[in-house]
Amino acid sequence: MDLRELKALELAARYKIAFDRGAWVVPSQSGNGTYRVILDAAGDSCPCDDFQLHLKACKHIHAARLVRERDHGGKSPVVVDEVPKRKAYKQVWSAYNRAQTTEKHRLQVLLADLCRGVPQLPSPERGQQRIPTPDMIFAMVFKVYTCLPSRRFACDLEDAHTKGHISQVAHYNSLQRHFEMKEMTPILKDLLVKSALPLRAVEDTFAPDSSGFSVSRFVRWFDEKYGVQRSGKDWVKVHIMTGTRTNIITAAEVHGRDANDSPIMPSLLKTTAENFDVKKVPADKGYSSVENIEAVHAIGATPFVAFKSSATGASGGRWEKAFLFYMLHREEFLASYHQRSNVESTFSMVKAKFGDHVRAKNDVAMANEVYCKLLCHNICCLIQSQCELGIEPIFWQDERTEAGGPRDILPLARPS
Repeated sequence: MDLRELKALELAARYKIAFDRGAWVVPSQSGNGTYRVILDAAGDSCPCDDFQLHLKACKHIHAARLVRERDHGGKSPVVVDEVPKRKAYKQVWSAYNRAQTTEKHRLQVLLADLCRGVPQLPSPERGQQRIPTPDMIFAMVFKVYTCLPSRRFACDLEDAHTKGHISQVAHYNSLQRHFEMKEMTPILKDLLVKSALPLRAVEDTFAPDSSGFSVSRFVRWFDEKYGVQRSGKDWVKVHIMTGTRTNIITAAEVHGRDANDSPIMPSLLKTTAENFDVKKVPADKGYSSVENIEAVHAIGATPFVAFKSSATGASGGRWEKAFLFYMLHREEFLASYHQRSNVESTFSMVKAKFGDHVRAKNDVAMANEVYCKLLCHNICCLIQSQCELGIEPIFWQDERTEAGGPRDILPLARPS
């Protein structure tokens, strides 16, 4: 008995599954509608993603079989022998504990080193001189890490100044104004890319995806199904490319709530390929397009992109080859495709640790706050790699060895 059959038992016991016009209507466990399952001697089918991808009986098919046997008599096709165990992955607890207990101290050191290469923004012709831009970037990212409002964050910033990580302490009003500055956005995006560089020797498989962060604004829309006006929280949508081994984010773009995923993938891929040796790119069917397949091949990588049920190989070229591999070598395809689930873990890590919402109300400030969340996540991944893999993060290539020669961007330090 596998997990699909176990979930099917729950579906058959808790939900109403009815036969309607030649198909079994099986509710979605997530509450997103229903699935019309066809049980036929020639072959069962279900429109869910699990069946379309694996071409094997999904939990909806198993549930429909259970209800059919239960209502019409006969032996159940599912026999409960023992509850299956989920696959577990070993955790190096000594390294994990060391990373977690020293994270806040290590983060300040790494963040200060990362910010030291930030160029100074020009001061206004009139008025007060700007606080050094590296200090302000440090304050913005560290504030997001602490998840504190600007006023309550003042004490942490004072402590960082005492330790020598910054030269000046920004007033909380000044800090809020800098979140709203457009000039901060390209700096944060560049630092996000640089923060991933120390791990370029251990990452070669990258997966794209997108997710939303809720904001404080509310929007209204007309519900055509029920003919009423509805309202709810607005959100910003962030698109990322992440390494599947360490969950490091190599590129990111923040767009509006209605931005499509597929057209944004080439730019994320290009930014990643500039710094990493990309070998595999697993992605879900939302990224299934000729342009994306060509973009992956253009950098010398292999695409493992799931195809929609309506897709064919009629376009020819790289698209046809990828489609035929998907159809004829499904098991080999799935072995690499399933690495894309790590990008879901990346979003879970960011939201669980730094929140799934943003405090800012200004469009620019909302984007900058999201970039700060992603930058905090990257530095935390580096800290874990420090403790677990013995990696010494070096962000700037002007470091020198004792012998005076250039130092590699990724020296492997001896684990402590």
